[in-house]
Amino acid sequence: MQQDEELKDMLRDLIWLNALIATELIQITENTSGILRRAPPPESCIAEHAALRATALDIADRYRPGTMLRQHVEKHR
Repeated sequence: MQQDEELKDMLRDLIWLNALIATELIQITENTSGILRRAPPPESCIAEHAALRATALDIADRYRPGTMLRQHVEKHR
């Protein structure tokens, strides 16, 4: 039984960590695009990235609620 709980905790951690990586990669992509274009990314990309970011945050919150990830990501721009 203890091993099952440890495995569940590990999976929750990995899911949260993957969501963290995903949100940071989205931000890196937007920043890099802006640097290369010397202008903000197209509005369509910004909207799509926001939707992807929201999905990643929902997943992270489902498996590890109460972390600082949402507050951190909401400060991005």
